[in-house]
Amino acid sequence: MTDMIHDNPTPWVADHIRRFEETGGRPRPGVADLLLTTRGRKSGLLRRTALAYVRDGDAYVLTASNAGADRHPAWFLNLLATPEVTLQVGAATFTATARPATAVESARLWPTVVAAMPSYAAYRTATTREIPLVLVTPVGANGLTVQPDFSRRWDFGRSVEGIGEGAMKLR
Repeated sequence: MTDMIHDNPTPWVADHIRRFEETGGRPRPGVADLLLTTRGRKSGLLRRTALAYVRDGDAYVLTASNAGADRHPAWFLNLLATPEVTLQVGAATFTATARPATAVESARLWPTVVAAMPSYAAYRTATTREIPLVLVTPVGANGLTVQPDFSRRWDFGRSVEGIGEGAMKLR
């Protein structure tokens, strides 16, 4: 991703991004933060936001809470359209591939996410939508070489034979 990056325009998020950069990736002591850059699903522009994360093996686990709003955050919709993303963790920046967690993974990871950021429990009760967790794995993790494939898209909310209603599949 070599295009110009557009930071999230929400004032508190833009301030968080600025503090992230000023502190070498440690804007909030005791909280694991990263910068996520996605490609806008409508504009095609690179969009950057700041998020808290937990780890699960090689994966960075992100929570698409949108502060408990009844709609998914734009960054989540963007990575469904284009799962190839860029992460900045501390001073390191790298390419990664994102995917929504399965129902089983979400059930296993949700307690860890809430332990790291207790506000997520309140967000979950504030909305009727399921708050997705996203697993973001660096390219080359586990010895795999992943080539970006911008033709891949997630199908979200359709019935998939053998998987069930509301499932996600990569097509």
